[in-house]
Amino acid sequence: MRRGQAPRSSPCGAGASAPPPGFRPGSVACAVFCALATLCGIAAAQEGAPIRIDVRLVRILATVKDQNGAPVGSLEKPDFEVRDNGALQQIAVFERQTEQPLSIAILVDNSGSTASDLKYETDSVTRFVRAVMRSGNPQDAVALYSFNWEVVKQTAFTRDPAVVDRRLRELRGETGTSMYDAILLASRDVQDRPGRKVLVVVTDGGDTLSKSSFQRAAEAAQVADAVIYPVLVTPVTNNAGRNIGGENALTTLAQRTGGQVFQPTLGAEMDKAFDGILRDLRTQYLLAFYPKDVPLTTDRFHTLSVTTMRAAGNPAWQVAARSGYYGEALSGAGVPPGNQSQSVSVTPEDETVRAKKPASKAAAKQTQQPSRTGN
Repeated sequence: MRRGQAPRSSPCGAGASAPPPGFRPGSVACAVFCALATLCGIAAAQEGAPIRIDVRLVRILATVKDQNGAPVGSLEKPDFEVRDNGALQQIAVFERQTEQPLSIAILVDNSGSTASDLKYETDSVTRFVRAVMRSGNPQDAVALYSFNWEVVKQTAFTRDPAVVDRRLRELRGETGTSMYDAILLASRDVQDRPGRKVLVVVTDGGDTLSKSSFQRAAEAAQVADAVIYPVLVTPVTNNAGRNIGGENALTTLAQRTGGQVFQPTLGAEMDKAFDGILRDLRTQYLLAFYPKDVPLTTDRFHTLSVTTMRAAGNPAWQVAARSGYYGEALSGAGVPPGNQSQSVSVTPEDETVRAKKPASKAAAKQTQQPSRTGN
């Protein structure tokens, strides 16, 4: 939570106490203070009366693009409308071009079908990681995962591109594609990290060996508030040999989480795809609200709708945001398990998390040293 200038009167509306000095109106800190102050006021005024208020702050990362696909970064808080299960909500927190720290999990498909193209893919990933670290929040960090017949967490979250680059160069193609397992585990890993959470999935097709289902992977990403950007490498331009079902699944994951699918060929097009992801991340809006008067169902999944009022005069504008979140329900359904994974490896036969075999002291020391090569 961030601090700023305190107003003379409460920005939270009637009945709420004014926040103490050091709280800026519209900030996450101010919103939390006002919610707690309101609860205390209601409790004092109506002691003994049953009160039901959801004080969970629901965060939404949104990107707006014009008819040419260029980011629209000049919108203000009144330009947005957020609905929860159809009920209009009051936006409590608004940040344009938010600079909250990024935790980016990069998932690289190193199945057999990618073996011949793996070098080109990893080169583009390396350039992307370097670009992320050159600008933005000094707390931005990336972690690298690989997946084929198993999922391996190659690096913990780091700000050192050389660490990621070394692991990328060690990848080799093997049989199988456990993509849903990889998304599930990476989502659990980013869930408790502060700020924005992003999964970049670099693959050439669909899942073949995961123990986890598409639905479990999608739920894990939703619970983690993660945005998924699939980079679907398409070395062929016709449908022959392409996994259309896998492409559709990746498109659905992106739509549900507020991301976007990129379908480049190798080389310069791959770099353009990663440039597009970075541009999205640097022009995101942060919207947050406390659910109020939301019509509940037996499903704990709440459907979200984010629109911009200016788009009425610009129908070609598009808003990308998560499609929903898991919250309160009438009865029954539970939130999918959100225990954070300490994982590094999962096989299709056994989803038990296992730690990698510890490296020798000499190898560990070499891994921690920054690369001395330029570029």
